[in-house]
Amino acid sequence: MIHMTETLAVHTVEGFLTPDESDRLTKLLDEHLVATGWAPARPSDGLVAPEEVQEILAVGIERALPAIRRVFPSVAGATPWDYHDLGPGDSIEPHLHGVGEPDARPQRVARVAFHLQEAERGGEFYVETASSDALWTERVAGPGSSFVPGTRFAREISHHAGPEATAALSGVPRTRWTSAPPAGTAVVYGAQLVHGVAVVREGRLRKLITNLLGEG
Repeated sequence: MIHMTETLAVHTVEGFLTPDESDRLTKLLDEHLVATGWAPARPSDGLVAPEEVQEILAVGIERALPAIRRVFPSVAGATPWDYHDLGPGDSIEPHLHGVGEPDARPQRVARVAFHLQEAERGGEFYVETASSDALWTERVAGPGSSFVPGTRFAREISHHAGPEATAALSGVPRTRWTSAPPAGTAVVYGAQLVHGVAVVREGRLRKLITNLLGEG
């Protein structure tokens, strides 16, 4: 069963991909971007990575699962990866995905952000913690749930949410934890954590993101 603490944890996997894998992944993405002409309409928009990229990242996840499961023991697999590309002035505002539908199977437990390229200045990934009850719904896990009975579920506050949801989040006192992981590191963070990306001041930030799922 999924424990609530898994959805609020943070972990890192250093050396998630080998240098050769990262170089190959970069080449494949560059070729795909030239071929498709894709550019994000908004900084938070992602592109489903091409199959060859998915295969490289699947190898990385499989290799990292023992380390991931030390903190997220219920994780069984991952969804396809999305590619994100941010330039100067871009940021991703604080938001909260939540677990989705609490009775769905398999269930989202956490997410992984692999930074393929760091910005020269800015673009730091962060999570935010808060004790406020305003981030939580009244729903709790009951018998038959994938979650331990009594688990509470956070509100879903999208980065594309309307003014009311955004205002509700901005009014909550929060503590920001900013990361500066070594190159090639994957950051694993619980699905019920507020998170975002600071403004890119200089350079280019390239990252890939997936959801980690519990057993069905």
